Amino acid sequence: MSEVKTRFAPSPTGRMHVGNLRTALYSYLIAKHAGGKFMLRIEDTDQNREVEGAVDIIKRTMQETGLIPDEGPDNPGTVGPYVQSERVKAGIYMKYAKQLIEKGEAYYCFCTEERLQSLHRVVDGKDIMMYDKHCLHLSREEVEANLKAGKPFVIRQNVPNEGTTKFEDEIYGTIEVPNSELDDMILIKSDGFPTYNFANVVDDHLMGVTHVVRGNEYLSSAPKYNRLYNAFGWEVPVYVHCPLITDEQHHKLSKRSGHSSFEDLIDQGFVEEAVVNYVALLGWSPEGDREIFSLPELVENFDYHHISKSPAVFDMKKMRWMNGEYIKAMDFDRYLERALPEIRKVVKKDLNLTKIAEMVKTRIEIFPDIDDMVDFFEELPDYDGSLYQNKKWKVTPEKSKKVLSDLLPVLSAQEDWTNDALYAVLKEYSQAEGVKPGFTIWPVRIAVSGKQVTPAGATEIMEVIGKEESLSRIRIALEKYLN
Repeated sequence: MSEVKTRFAPSPTGRMHVGNLRTALYSYLIAKHAGGKFMLRIEDTDQNREVEGAVDIIKRTMQETGLIPDEGPDNPGTVGPYVQSERVKAGIYMKYAKQLIEKGEAYYCFCTEERLQSLHRVVDGKDIMMYDKHCLHLSREEVEANLKAGKPFVIRQNVPNEGTTKFEDEIYGTIEVPNSELDDMILIKSDGFPTYNFANVVDDHLMGVTHVVRGNEYLSSAPKYNRLYNAFGWEVPVYVHCPLITDEQHHKLSKRSGHSSFEDLIDQGFVEEAVVNYVALLGWSPEGDREIFSLPELVENFDYHHISKSPAVFDMKKMRWMNGEYIKAMDFDRYLERALPEIRKVVKKDLNLTKIAEMVKTRIEIFPDIDDMVDFFEELPDYDGSLYQNKKWKVTPEKSKKVLSDLLPVLSAQEDWTNDALYAVLKEYSQAEGVKPGFTIWPVRIAVSGKQVTPAGATEIMEVIGKEESLSRIRIALEKYLN
């Protein structure tokens, strides 16, 4: 086989669905693993579904995920144009449709909408329409007369009613379909635009695509592609159909689930590299137990023969875990750039936000987790006095009251308000009382935070909120919660 070449050929209909991102990713990995080329082609033949700005979304998503095409609309190679509407204007599809007509593999169809509606039948509760080849039997003279009269037409594929068509898929194996079940699908629509199925075959061949990655919802259409390739006498590419992606309830991903598109996930505070890593595992299993892969590592390890047939479940809990691992490993400056806007949502005071960001870096899974972790820096929440009960340290509200009462004058006299100095004060008090530091630190931390779980210890929190606020919160604890 010649150099491996794959393509990602999205329709510009909105945000990048997770399934489309996986198609792009697998296409990229197959090409790069083999040292081949990865191409972007924009399939905008369905003008009614096109969304303004969607092409920019596609390009931006590919940039942010690192799936940079070797050729495409912005970096043309020798097989352009790379936008299907431009290929329509160049007359490419009509040229090849007419070649099939000359071969008897396609024909003009002039049937009206009313006649087509009359062919609809309900089978097993489903509305189906199988075209009856009515226009296949028109004479050349009748066809030419209709064309000369400007009668609207489509061009249909001529599929025989007898025999079978086989299709080989790398994942699902041999698929054989009776030709009687294959409709004479439309190749060129009445507006002159090609259908998705026809344009794909023509473009993939002319652009040198060797491997095609698609969702398994296209499996039923696959035999028709083979008939087109065979009709042209072209080599059939390697087809890799990927399993369905579902949510945790095994339903198709929807916008309501919050994880249907790449941008949804980024908006929710996920990291681009983590999304790419997780999406790679939706249907593909690497050897061994390893789950964290950079994009170059995915290129090195990816083998499409290990793609599963079974539906892949998008487990948001696991996605969050993986994202947390990426945040932990993230360069601090880049992390800070993402963390500061979240912190500023809830902390308006002039505090050391960088230090607050340091505290939560290893404790969050997505960036919005920060909000509830740091809100107490802005304002002491109302809390329950039962928080002063701790079995591990054998702390009770009564003992907590003594600790805070004893420490209040000591801390009031303390001048060095840094973490180390404050910790030394609490440690010294613990030693004098003959208790472990945790016994002393627990009530102090509850008093200055009002929370059972905090991103840092008592003295780190006290350093950030300052002496005046720390003493004020301890007094509130004694007066309101431990009185």
